[in-house]
Amino acid sequence: MSDFNIIFQPMSVEDLPIIEELEQRCFTTPWSGQTYYNELVHNQLSFYWVLRPHPPGVEGVPPILAYGGYWLTGDEAHIVTVATHPDYRRQRLGQLLMEQMIKRANMGGAYDITLEVRAGNHAAQEMYRKLGFVTVGLRKKYYQDNGEDAVLMTLFLPRDEE
Repeated sequence: MSDFNIIFQPMSVEDLPIIEELEQRCFTTPWSGQTYYNELVHNQLSFYWVLRPHPPGVEGVPPILAYGGYWLTGDEAHIVTVATHPDYRRQRLGQLLMEQMIKRANMGGAYDITLEVRAGNHAAQEMYRKLGFVTVGLRKKYYQDNGEDAVLMTLFLPRDEE
């Protein structure tokens, strides 16, 4: 990744063809482009982000390296998706994306950040623990594709003293 920098930006409707392709590569039950369109255009509680190479157009480098989003409801943000381009995993992009989303959610008023992660996805769970998330529960048979449990994790950010 030494040929380019990485920038963090809001996801746009123009990104959806790329996001839809990445969904197919990253998830066994991918969201459709229409789902993302509805999230971006109609859901006022949703915030979606992408990591892009900069400068854009570096030969052989995809236009989106990672993406994710959360719903912001009062003082809680719920991470609804996080994905890294399969060719760019294990390069700390997921961690960078999460750090930036946590920062933005906190700036938006969130102090508690929650997410679900597959019980078998130990690498993701370890990354979340490094970021300060703790396990707070288990959602039995949460994932529809195979009935796998989801580990519920929460990051409790410090609250301002009043």
